[in-house]
Amino acid sequence: MPPSLMRAARIHEYGDAGVIRFEDVPRPVPGPGEVLVRMAATSFNVSEIGLRKGLLQGILDITLPHTLGWDLAGTVEEAGPGVTGLAPGDAVHGLVSGTAAEYAVARADELAAAPTAIPLEHVAAIPVAGLTAWNAVFDEGGIGPGQRVLINGAGGAIGMFAVQLAKRAGAHVIATAAPRSREAVWRLGPDEVVDYTAEPLPGGMDVVLNLAAVPEADAAALAPLGKLIVTAATPIDAPHARHFTTGNDPARLAELAALIDKGELVVDIAETHPLTALPDLHRRAEAGRTRGKIIITL
Repeated sequence: MPPSLMRAARIHEYGDAGVIRFEDVPRPVPGPGEVLVRMAATSFNVSEIGLRKGLLQGILDITLPHTLGWDLAGTVEEAGPGVTGLAPGDAVHGLVSGTAAEYAVARADELAAAPTAIPLEHVAAIPVAGLTAWNAVFDEGGIGPGQRVLINGAGGAIGMFAVQLAKRAGAHVIATAAPRSREAVWRLGPDEVVDYTAEPLPGGMDVVLNLAAVPEADAAALAPLGKLIVTAATPIDAPHARHFTTGNDPARLAELAALIDKGELVVDIAETHPLTALPDLHRRAEAGRTRGKIIITL
């Protein structure tokens, strides 16, 4: 492949997983204040199913054809004019659109230094899931010592971080998990794990975090369980429920990286696949056959 081209996973139209194409496209060139990143990995996010189907039109600024991927983990290849603080060879991570490719361009101030205690490929698990969990636990949930917290979707990518962050905040954490993810969830350190496929969910919670995309009826059933309902997934129509979305925050990414480097936050990787596995991952996720964080190596 000529050095001016790169491989990327793109969609030219909205539809099923079959619309994902693998193409050789021009390698981007960094402009003023930007860097070109050689991607080590991105990750699969369930929310990209909605993007692929066209459900996020009007919510995100998307122009077709569109390169998939939001999680960036890689090394700076080239710095554009005016960039300070980053240089070729620096390992970075961030929440940036268009990362399911061999290279990605990002503003230098959008990125944070990658943690060094885990492989760079695993760092791709952090941006979307880690920032969403942080927002849910601290910004939206205000979770603190002594609170009883129910985390629905603890076996998912966001739940992995949310369980650990809520425990660090001093809460009593009750996590939901299906049998296939129960053992992995226990390793994250919750106080209790409830099998939502066989046991009723407990009430009397101070905060309920809904991090799983569930049918609207199931989401509504969470409303009576807690004084505050925070959802990053299926919205809940209740006066005490908050729905939120997450954007990039390099300062928070730096805090997450510091916790990981100190061994105070674990990054659990469920699967690792090459870029060409994306269509199958989309199909499996739609069928409910994935769990946890899935890394896409580049």
